Amino acid sequence: MRLTKKTHACVRLEKDGRTLVIDPGTFTEEDATRGADVLLVTHEHLDHFNEDRLRAGLEANPGAELWTLRSVAERMSAAFPGRVHTVGHGDAFDAAGFAVRVYGELHAVIHPDIPRITNVGFLVDGAVFHPGDALTVPDHPVETLLLPVQAPWSKISEVIEYVREVKPVRAFDIHDALLTDLARPIYDTQIGSLGGADHGRLAPGASADL
Repeated sequence: MRLTKKTHACVRLEKDGRTLVIDPGTFTEEDATRGADVLLVTHEHLDHFNEDRLRAGLEANPGAELWTLRSVAERMSAAFPGRVHTVGHGDAFDAAGFAVRVYGELHAVIHPDIPRITNVGFLVDGAVFHPGDALTVPDHPVETLLLPVQAPWSKISEVIEYVREVKPVRAFDIHDALLTDLARPIYDTQIGSLGGADHGRLAPGASADL
């Protein structure tokens, strides 16, 4: 399986001529959903969910389908009947040759005064886990953790402890559009030396074979 990093929290996974895209948000390139057979969205925040990006992907490929939580599905299902599926924690499904399991229920706490919304994470083919905006630990070994490395709701000690708890073989940074180039070497060094897993960072558009 090939992993391609897009800007911020979006990734593309490709195998056997099929493509799965997770979280094509507003910070992500306009063509992020091009060629997608499967679309997954973890939650409704704009940096993960952009309705125009999703519509473009679904319109370009009549066979493409979307799996997401209720708040996003309600905004997309009328335009694409039968192609938008609501999922939650504990669900599992097969889509275009990808086996997907769903983990998690709530977004991480941003501030006690801000109500928490629903957030789900997706484990793809029992190997690649995208947690969205939460530090959810699946009850399944993870080979590749897509690591939300910087956010208004996190600090680096929590990120490091999350890697330690999940115990992946490797972790690749996501959720990094607001992380400056000046700060990146600090994050690379601390996560790489303290997390207990191989830690990597891909520039937008770069790929890695898993």
